[in-house]
Amino acid sequence: MKFGKITYLLGFLLLFNCSDDDGTLIANNVEVVAVETFGGSNNDSGQSVISTNDGGYAVLGYTQSNDGDVIGKLDTSFDYWIIKYNSQNTIEWQKTFGGSGDDRGSSIIQTQDGGYAVLGFSFSDDGDVENNAGLQDFWLLKLGSTGNLVWQNSFGFEGGDSGISIIETNDFGFLLSGIIDISASGGQGATNRVDNRHAGGDYWVIKVNQLGELEWSNYYGGNFTDTPFGIIQKENNGYLVIGSSDSNDTDISNNIGSYDYWVLDISANGTLLSEKSLGGTQIDEGRAIVASGDGNYLITGDTRSDDMDVSNNKGGADLWLVKMTPEGNLIWEKSIGGSNFDVARSIKSSQDGNFLLSGSSRSNDFDVSTNKGQNDAWIIKVNANGEQLWERTIGGSNIDFAYDIAELNDGSIIAVGDTASNDGDILVNKGFSDLLIIKIQ
Repeated sequence: MKFGKITYLLGFLLLFNCSDDDGTLIANNVEVVAVETFGGSNNDSGQSVISTNDGGYAVLGYTQSNDGDVIGKLDTSFDYWIIKYNSQNTIEWQKTFGGSGDDRGSSIIQTQDGGYAVLGFSFSDDGDVENNAGLQDFWLLKLGSTGNLVWQNSFGFEGGDSGISIIETNDFGFLLSGIIDISASGGQGATNRVDNRHAGGDYWVIKVNQLGELEWSNYYGGNFTDTPFGIIQKENNGYLVIGSSDSNDTDISNNIGSYDYWVLDISANGTLLSEKSLGGTQIDEGRAIVASGDGNYLITGDTRSDDMDVSNNKGGADLWLVKMTPEGNLIWEKSIGGSNFDVARSIKSSQDGNFLLSGSSRSNDFDVSTNKGQNDAWIIKVNANGEQLWERTIGGSNIDFAYDIAELNDGSIIAVGDTASNDGDILVNKGFSDLLIIKIQ
């Protein structure tokens, strides 16, 4: 299937102005090449997108549909859904994986052997899912280059344990992060120790080898809600793990407000080296991390604060972009958004040394040019200083999100998410919600 089968060419260049921190206006041209909805009669979503070595891209999400664009699925339970496009935007293959329960993919990477690793969560103990330890487990899949299942593994205990992010490590193994229900695990989940000082949901980090076999695991947090969203390997083979925390005890030494960006520096074997909270006195949630190219890191998410580390809040919630040192020390921070709710869910580096972000916006003022409905998918490009170069909202009168973004080998941009609209930029809606793919040149 060609990308253009249910896409449309917007057919115009969008010329709009953005202002940087000193009020200077920056004019930019951005061409939205196509907007596609993909799915069946139930709920379908895109959660992760990657550029692939062959110039194409792969999209991971989940589907509840067994009709429409979804091929080979027999029931209406949620399954992982992976779609591989070539460089001509033609679908090469699509696969669904799961059992009779609720199974949803959250993160996909291409591995050094040309295959793929996929992480999410599973409630199933049948079908493609070989084992389930409790209510909900991390579910890790290794796929070949054509989407064939090579191996799979589950990690969890009796409660709700959910895989969120995955990276391939320098030794060709994998690092997984997500949530562990420490109350349900009874303090289990760390290699060679049981720690009953924790409760609720904690950051859970799992290191596996290239066959998916456990090497070590550790959890970090306190007695409230601690959720990791982004991981990155450092040059010394240790890792940074970022997310949000509203705990103020155990591993958290300086909670600033309700929820903070919470940054962990851990060693190559998972030992906690240092931790840092960033934010203000309201809710601040870190969602993604990327190397900034100069030995430091950029973290993004959203903030409702206007004090402490947050210097300028423009509305109900702003996209909050932070540059920090490897030790978690704040270099600079910027709020981007309008007078309503604006958030980021991913950040990636671009080939020209700048950075691409995806998220959603309810605003139509300040840094947001237009809003077409309740909530629009939002794509932004910033330079190395966090200054906005351009932004674009895509959506209709209903709720539309962009969860991830990638730049392809040819410099074009793909963002994925989901949509419940059938107007505005969204010409076709096939079910309750559809997988949304946006291409920008």
